[in-house]
Amino acid sequence: MVKIKEGIAELIERGGVHRDVRGSKPREVLKALIEALPPGLGTQGSVPADALLKAVLEREDLMSTGIGCGIALPHPRNPLVKSEGEQFAALAFLEKPVDWNSLDGERVDTLLLIVAASAKRHLEIISEISFFCRQEDFYRMLKERSPLEELLRFIREAEKNWA
Repeated sequence: MVKIKEGIAELIERGGVHRDVRGSKPREVLKALIEALPPGLGTQGSVPADALLKAVLEREDLMSTGIGCGIALPHPRNPLVKSEGEQFAALAFLEKPVDWNSLDGERVDTLLLIVAASAKRHLEIISEISFFCRQEDFYRMLKERSPLEELLRFIREAEKNWA
């Protein structure tokens, strides 16, 4: 039996949606988000919070993960988890927009933290999330900070149409 990879919706369910994440600089925001991850991820999971924060900040130092339009996709350069069941994406709505050094110069108010088990899956997740962020309906839902169920329904429907 061939296992079908998890979709973005499942990754976000695992990482959670975090609202009003505080911080005035990327470092502060990322630290607050990582500390807010559900049990089993980040602070108490297979990747210690300090290791995750360090890896995400190292990636941020190379080049901003701000993709524009108020969205950033922070992620470690190298896999930090060993199995697909440990992968996650955490969606964060910031308390106030933060200068993320995005190419378009816009301040970031929405993050999608990505942690994958392989470089290949990492690139797939970034590609899929980038695609969603360019969809007018999904972008509107992010800006309106729509309920988790609405966001997941949209993602699952789009993913179903890809298969």
